[in-house]
Amino acid sequence: MSYSVYLPNYSIGENCYKELPYVARNYGKKAVVIGGKTAMEKAKDALLEGIKGSDLEITDFIWYGGDSSYENGNALIENPAVRNADIIFGVGGGRACDTTKYVANELDKPLFTFPTVASNCAAVTAICVIYNANGTFREYYYPKLADHTFINTAVIADSPYDLLWAGIGDALSKECEAVFSSKGKHLSHTPLMGVQLSKVCTQPLLDYGKEALASLKAHKVSDALMQVTLDIIVSTGIVSNMTTHIPDYYYNSSLAHCVYNGSTITRHGHEHLHGEVVSLGVLCLLTYEGANALRDTIMKFNASIGLPVCFDDIDITEDEFDLMADRILTSTEWQYRPQDVTREKFIACMKEQNKIGQEFKKQTILL
Repeated sequence: MSYSVYLPNYSIGENCYKELPYVARNYGKKAVVIGGKTAMEKAKDALLEGIKGSDLEITDFIWYGGDSSYENGNALIENPAVRNADIIFGVGGGRACDTTKYVANELDKPLFTFPTVASNCAAVTAICVIYNANGTFREYYYPKLADHTFINTAVIADSPYDLLWAGIGDALSKECEAVFSSKGKHLSHTPLMGVQLSKVCTQPLLDYGKEALASLKAHKVSDALMQVTLDIIVSTGIVSNMTTHIPDYYYNSSLAHCVYNGSTITRHGHEHLHGEVVSLGVLCLLTYEGANALRDTIMKFNASIGLPVCFDDIDITEDEFDLMADRILTSTEWQYRPQDVTREKFIACMKEQNKIGQEFKKQTILL
């Protein structure tokens, strides 16, 4: 058996774009930027300053299309500026990065990613979430990894507060889902490393999360913001890459993301951010496991920064739990769940966490 493992290369800091000419020296001289409209606007001056005085040229700035769909990706593949570029620069959030990963993979071109928000690990992962043209989930696509990722903390500090907030909620799932979904399994070298690395993902969020959000609110770079950004983009991304090898194994996400997947078809749950809902899913998973001490620690943290602790907080009622359970039965997370998890147990853990969270809120009000 032969296989390859690719790990992210990255630069981080307020001036990290100045590393572009050095990093790009072996890839080519003509780059095309593909990204979100706002993201490109915020990063453009720093990108141009980063390549100033070098022989690296940006030939065009192109909108990625607004969603990571095959339709948008294929249109970009046919764009002459994209086809003639030596390197693709993917600038923006998760969907912009996923679109550029698809385009670069199909064209077999080098890719540099430039995340402008710390909301997910898409910039460094070898997976794309692909949506249909109408915005509904279609499938996962597995491209090559970006050749380098540039995380400009000044750009991150100017990003929307809610996206970092939700990014913290999403990243809280990495350790508990990797450990939970791999329990009882014989882990070979790569997934074993991934699961062990997942155990460094939770504590930095608890230690630095609140301060990082305060920094973002003030549009200031801080060590706390850097630590949380690295956790959300890099740490969880490495774990994702090392715990995903379908059909052999998938330990990248589990019940916490099942809660999110189910929420998308409820009356109002779909109106909430991905990471916001996942953070409640983390509490449900820990309740299922009986990991009450960790659940209570994360529940207090969630409450301290406004993340949900019960389903009231995301406008979902218990009469929708059956519908949520039906929705997840075909998901990747459900197919690779621990075999002791049943539909009935999934519903039961949501009900139990809902009750626990409601009681927690009552006690907090009394205090």
